[in-house]
Amino acid sequence: MASLKDLRNRISSVKSTQKITKAMQMVAAAKLRRAQEAAEAARPYAERMDDVLSNLGKIYKSSENASPYLIGTGKDDVQLLVVATAERGLCGGFNSNIAKKARLEARRLQKLGKEVKILCVGSKGFDALKGEFRDIIIDQISLKDVKKLSFADAHSIATKVIDMFDAGEVDVVKLYYSEFGSVISQIPTELQLIPASFEDDEDEASDDGVSYEYEPSEEEILEDLLPRNIGTQIFRGLLENAASEQGARMSAMDNATRNAGDMIDSLTQQYNRSRQAQITKELIEIISGAEAL
Repeated sequence: MASLKDLRNRISSVKSTQKITKAMQMVAAAKLRRAQEAAEAARPYAERMDDVLSNLGKIYKSSENASPYLIGTGKDDVQLLVVATAERGLCGGFNSNIAKKARLEARRLQKLGKEVKILCVGSKGFDALKGEFRDIIIDQISLKDVKKLSFADAHSIATKVIDMFDAGEVDVVKLYYSEFGSVISQIPTELQLIPASFEDDEDEASDDGVSYEYEPSEEEILEDLLPRNIGTQIFRGLLENAASEQGARMSAMDNATRNAGDMIDSLTQQYNRSRQAQITKELIEIISGAEAL
């Protein structure tokens, strides 16, 4: 049984931990607001670009001169999985859920005989995947020194991906990130970047029937927008990740603070009972000694 001194030390230690988790919760709440606003602001632009490319893609996807970013290389033998996670932990299952989704896809592709390559964006994804897939992780991109995400950060990642595709090193590129739903809801998401995949690819009825005229030509627009769309979707994924990370950390630290409070109550009760038992024992010894005299 723990001594009274041990219980006092443990109560003091848990109280110190509770202060830290509470502070981290408040910091995450402050960062969440800015990150959520940035993620929500990026959605309309990314969705509108997706709509434009979808309309153009329906027309030129079957064309002989269609961009390889739109139709691919005609095969899917080598697939690149871009796994975007955080640089820090203490955010619940945020990082592990993204890594799990990518891990399951990598295993599925390997069973089908495909060659899989993994590009990790963020150290936690690398830490989660290196045990099983160290040999196929081609690079790790760190954003640890980035204080505020910008399109330039996503553009550098997109450039690396595009260069690999242009060099014939990969046939399919997929992005893994977590879409922000709410403080308690972060949805691990898979998005195919190359060849371009649009939400309404299989829903022709979603076309509003409006005829668009483009200037310059549709081919020139596609040639410019398709590579830019890769950077845009990666940027959106990074912003969604940033909001999801802070939401998950806020929720995790809130739970940790509550659990610390419950533990303090339990330890305090145990301490009071032990102290009362010790006092009772001492009184019995005093009374017994007095009666013996």
